[in-house]
Amino acid sequence: MHVLPELLKPYSYLQPHQTGHLQVSGLHRIYYEVSGNPNGKPALVVHGGPGGGSQPEYRRYFDPAVYRIVQFDQRGCGQSTPHASLEDNTMWHLVTDMEQLRELLGIERWLVFGGSWGSTLSLAYAQTHPERVSELILRGIFLLRRKELHWFYQEGANFICPDAWEAFLEPIPSEERDNLMAAYYRRLTCDDHMEQLRAAQAWSIWEASTLSLYPNPQRVNNFSNPEFALAFARIECHYFMNAGFLERDGQLLENMDHIRELPGVIIQGRYDITTPMRSAWDLHRAWPEAEFRLVPDAGHAASEPGIVHEFIRATRRFAQK
Repeated sequence: MHVLPELLKPYSYLQPHQTGHLQVSGLHRIYYEVSGNPNGKPALVVHGGPGGGSQPEYRRYFDPAVYRIVQFDQRGCGQSTPHASLEDNTMWHLVTDMEQLRELLGIERWLVFGGSWGSTLSLAYAQTHPERVSELILRGIFLLRRKELHWFYQEGANFICPDAWEAFLEPIPSEERDNLMAAYYRRLTCDDHMEQLRAAQAWSIWEASTLSLYPNPQRVNNFSNPEFALAFARIECHYFMNAGFLERDGQLLENMDHIRELPGVIIQGRYDITTPMRSAWDLHRAWPEAEFRLVPDAGHAASEPGIVHEFIRATRRFAQK
């Protein structure tokens, strides 16, 4: 009889011992917080979206006695200001913000931990500043290639979740549905606040409806919150319409030679609809030195038990390095 191994559980909730806002430009102030061991191994948690904001749950994947856990809200979301702003908000602004935060906190090198869009930004940061990264832990790999965006926002994921897709289509007239991202972008950046909000909630609910292997009504409800949805949808669509502000499609894969010597772990849910396994597999092939951990009974969400298990395995692996 095959006995399944016991899954590792998250650490207890803990409060940050340091919080603040860092003025990263004339316009933007980013919120940050530090928890765990003030003298511990530094780890930067890079949240998803873009526009998602940090969550207290993320720091539960690190042993608080070992790690100095740094979290921040990227430009325009969470407790950063101005809320939902698209001005001076690109991947490269965020990479610079991460460096400013590292310098503020007096950290020489840190483990970088990112999931979904957080994996994208973590790769971009590591490829720009490899000397500042000790290890990478990446989950739900998103390389921001055209085919990945087409899969989720035009054709692909709709074959798996046609019920949720109908609600996603609802705000867009049939004559504009040949390019749904562009149609949403027009509404998310228009002058009509109510039109913005309607589009933002539909966009956010579509993503929330696909994130985990089993439906999570509470997550859908959270994503429909107007304040969250507006930042999440506007910033995501802004980034995606601009191809993540990358110079070329596939840039992050092409640049893996810059960082392939870094220790790393790639974690992927087999049934991830939001960022399908193809991207994780392509990264694995480009970076065979990293440990590849496929979770057979998970989708995209960071909170799924098998994903959490692999997070904790990875942070324990790097705890003494």
